[in-house]
Amino acid sequence: MTDIQTYANQIKETATWIQSHTQLRPKIAITLGTGLGKLVEDIDIVDAFPYKDIPNFPVSTVEGHSGRLLFGHLGGREVMALEGRFHYYEGYHMQQVTFAQRVMKELGMEVFFVSNASGGMNPDFLIGDLMLITDHINLFPEHPLHGPNFPGGPRFPDMHEVYDKDLLKMARDIAREKGIRLVEGVYVGTQGPTFETPSEYRMFHRLGGDAVGMSTVPEVIVARHAGLRVFGISVITDLGLEGVTVEVSHEEVQRAAEKAQPLMCTIFREMIARL
Repeated sequence: MTDIQTYANQIKETATWIQSHTQLRPKIAITLGTGLGKLVEDIDIVDAFPYKDIPNFPVSTVEGHSGRLLFGHLGGREVMALEGRFHYYEGYHMQQVTFAQRVMKELGMEVFFVSNASGGMNPDFLIGDLMLITDHINLFPEHPLHGPNFPGGPRFPDMHEVYDKDLLKMARDIAREKGIRLVEGVYVGTQGPTFETPSEYRMFHRLGGDAVGMSTVPEVIVARHAGLRVFGISVITDLGLEGVTVEVSHEEVQRAAEKAQPLMCTIFREMIARL
């Protein structure tokens, strides 16, 4: 773990490099998760940077995560998009997992859209459903704000309303207009990389979770600490329901996510146009 001043300096260095390589100055950032890269096709890309070329940036190692930072236009607005994220299970510490969210703040972002693929535990859910994330449960073994407080954010940030209620309402309105089925629920964040056992699915559901995945929660916590408004969608790619045993693979998760992508793209594009 890097000391807080060195870490802050790295973030400034990265943001300065990015600003020197693109003329765009978006206020909206998007993170695209497993199998959810189709939104990139909707973005009029102006600049694209492989993560490996960006100073201090981690590199995504997961299949289905392309590993590029994109700048362009979506819904008539300038956006920055991360085509692939960084996971705790890859061996990164939390400063690295959430590095991009710190850079977002340094670049002047105001709104953070996040997507993921997750396993559904709510018996009303179907594979391919889009779940609005209304809250989360953090079960990561390391907290992303552990250690000295990062400058500019509160030591004890309020988590009462992590996911912006106005953005959630906008998504509901758009889904209603477009005839898109939406479900809502609580996302449980775990470290992975194993998929859940039947007993773990039962436990997480009884704790109040509706879907479970291996990302998003640390990113969102840091985004809120930095003062960004947050909107999140989970694509339900598999189901872990009580009394139902279903084997799951990463490839199956990718395929299910890919089928649901056009609907998620519609919601993101329409929301960004209306911001």
